Amino acid sequence: MAKTQGQSTKVAAKAAPVLLSGGNPQIAKGDGDAPVQAYIAAMPGWKRGLGERLDAVIVRNVPDARKAVRWNSPFYGIEGQGWFVTFHVLTHYVKVTFFSGMSLRPVPPGGTAKSKDARWIDIREGDEFDEAQMADWVKQAAALPGWIS
Repeated sequence: MAKTQGQSTKVAAKAAPVLLSGGNPQIAKGDGDAPVQAYIAAMPGWKRGLGERLDAVIVRNVPDARKAVRWNSPFYGIEGQGWFVTFHVLTHYVKVTFFSGMSLRPVPPGGTAKSKDARWIDIREGDEFDEAQMADWVKQAAALPGWIS
């Protein structure tokens, strides 16, 4: 019995997401909320709940944020101003990167001389998620010129 195009689409939709090295979901480049939600839904284990919380904090504090998936990571930005934050799944943590992180107060803890203005925070399973601090960083970052890709 041959499958119709509609049947093959349903089968593909139910297929498990492809996870790249470190468990990062492989999600096609795309603009808008749908690819970001697909990325979050594909985040493995405890990281999915963290992704949902990060998305909610960003949207609540920057309701006009533009969303997209680039390089298998969700990006958030302001139209005409660039991207201000992204997050990425790694084996033992989720890395939340602020592109103008050196301008945030307090400066997020992650960074090296090679990372220039970008700074990040790595959130591991069992870490306390400081939602108030994350919200403050998100609001600050959204008000700054972002990264233009």
